[in-house]
Order: sequence, then structure tokens, then C-alpha cells
Amino acid sequence: MSTETLSRNIQAKKITKSGSLKAPATKKAANKSKSRHSEASGTKASTLGSSKPKEWLGMTRKELDTIYKQATPGKIPQGDTRGTAILAGGPLPRLFAQVAKTLAWQGKVFDLFSPEFNSGVVVNKVSPLGVNLIVAKTYRGESWLDGKDTIIIDYSSTSLFASAIRDEIREVEPGIYLGKVWWGKTRILDFALETHEVIEQ
Repeated sequence: MSTETLSRNIQAKKITKSGSLKAPATKKAANKSKSRHSEASGTKASTLGSSKPKEWLGMTRKELDTIYKQATPGKIPQGDTRGTAILAGGPLPRLFAQVAKTLAWQGKVFDLFSPEFNSGVVVNKVSPLGVNLIVAKTYRGESWLDGKDTIIIDYSSTSLFASAIRDEIREVEPGIYLGKVWWGKTRILDFALETHEVIEQ
């Protein structure tokens, strides 16, 4: 091998080695910058895709009631949420949830009043198009299930169609809510709500 060829090979190795060192450093810096941005904005990763609602689909009403009773109200959701209808103890609950999501109900959108953010209005996403319809008030109050503090979604004075309906929710995990639905004083359904992200206040 000639001196010129040997020199070229050594130079090529230096360039390759230099390039391989720079790439990870750049990636590390980008990840560090992203982490700082998340910390500054006070947000955590999205909760969408949690396994909890899927687990709840296979539970009985008694099991879901136990989870609900053990939970605290938590923070009232703010903004858009994704919903899952739960027919506890009914036939084919997973199929029911999928059909309900496709054709009837996809979740709720919360608009809270400042500065306390302990009350506001809620609108449901309904129909196959997810249209915002059926308005309710939301506030903190006493649960019909166990008499303890909960988040209430009240349609009695805002919707002619759904005036007999009352929902309650409690935050089982950050951004994951388990809900109960009453028609009058009769329990008819359970449901889950998932927020898109958890905001630390």
C-alpha cells in the first residue's frame, strides 16, 4: 500500500469517528431541550391510551363501585376528554363500548370558570361526527352513591332532552376518571373519561 493511500484511509477513519461522536451529542441536546420545555410548561405526557378503561370494561358494577368509592374527586377536567361507555355486567361490554363510541358518544368537553376552576359547563360529543351537543353544568357536590364529595355533571337546568340525567365522576388516576350515570334516581351506566394531558397547577 502506498503512503498516499494509507494517508487517505487514516483521514477517512477520522471523519467517520468524528461524525459518529457528533450525532449522539446532538440527539442528547435535543432531548434535554424537550425535557426543559415540558418542565417549563408544567405538563406531563398524554394519558390517552391508558389501560384502565379497557380493564374496567371487564368488571362488574360492584367492582367499579368499589374503585369509585376508593377514589377522590380530584381536579375537574379542563378541555377535551375521550369517553368510553361501560355496560358493567352486560353482554358483550367491549362491543357495546365500541358501537357507542362509533355511533353515539365520544366524550365530553369541559369549560371551567376562573379563578377557582371548581365549576363550569360541559358539552357532550355525540353522533358519528362527534358534534358538540347536550350541555350540562359541572360543580362539586355530594355523591348519590356514597354521600362523599364528587364532581357532578348536571343536566337538569340546561337540557330539555337530558334533564333527568345526572353524571358523577372521580379521578382514579391523574387524568383518568370513572363516572356514574343516573336517569332520575336509577343507575343506568358507567363510563370512563381520559384527558389529553395532565396539567400540574
